[in-house]
Amino acid sequence: MSPGSSAAIEHVEETNELITGEAVALDLRPASFVLRAAGAIIDFVVYLGTYLLIVWVVLTLAGQLGLDSRATTAISVVALVLCIVVIPITVEVLSHGKSLGKLAIGARIVRDDGGAISLRHAFVRALSAVLEVYMTLGGLAAMVALLNGRAKRIGDLLAGTYSQNERVSSIVQPVFGVPLSLVEWSRTADVAKMPDPLARRVAQFLAQAGGFTPETRARMSRGLAREAAVYVSPVPTTDAELFLAAVAAVRRDRELTALRTQRAGLDRLEPVLRGMPRGFPDRG
Repeated sequence: MSPGSSAAIEHVEETNELITGEAVALDLRPASFVLRAAGAIIDFVVYLGTYLLIVWVVLTLAGQLGLDSRATTAISVVALVLCIVVIPITVEVLSHGKSLGKLAIGARIVRDDGGAISLRHAFVRALSAVLEVYMTLGGLAAMVALLNGRAKRIGDLLAGTYSQNERVSSIVQPVFGVPLSLVEWSRTADVAKMPDPLARRVAQFLAQAGGFTPETRARMSRGLAREAAVYVSPVPTTDAELFLAAVAAVRRDRELTALRTQRAGLDRLEPVLRGMPRGFPDRG
């Protein structure tokens, strides 16, 4: 992506996509309501449990430390603010949007444009959580989350954030052959070795073509086809993208055949390469 492209990022919330300056659609998947609820319950138990533990320790040691009721009340209030506001803010900022609950469900809090959150985002989320999570036991947060497509609670709406699902199953890239319309051409075509940078650009375009807008897809395919045509003879009369797919498939198949032939030759020579000369003592 060029330096000026970062300013051209457009967010499309309805489709959960980011359209970059190169017109590539990035699929950013929000965590579902069920996953968010599970993570929130874990965080609620951890933070509230920490608070109750602190209060129990203070009450247990109050007599030994000579603390009166006012002192224990003040310590309890400070501990409450620490556990439900300060600690969540610190954890989200230092872990770039994660917490114990989010680690368990495989999610991270990010900005609406996909970037990492800052102190401001974590502060807004933590303050709103006092009302929508702790004071209503999560009822208000759940109600709001059910009414929007990204399962956002009030804190996310105010801060401009959402919970992004990071546990996405790996995508197995399909391997395509030569397009049917160019099979006959591929049997006699002379496809020379292209420079590595050009070959990588062609491979990246074919892998990401589905994410381009139609205009960008056609423009990039024509440009790459003009560059690749120098290394191909004869050049078929066909669509630019089909031509690139055919060239990539032919190069892949022929290079694979060459590698297999080379490997077969090395396998045949292996006994000779590893064997001992006749009459040479084996000291091994």
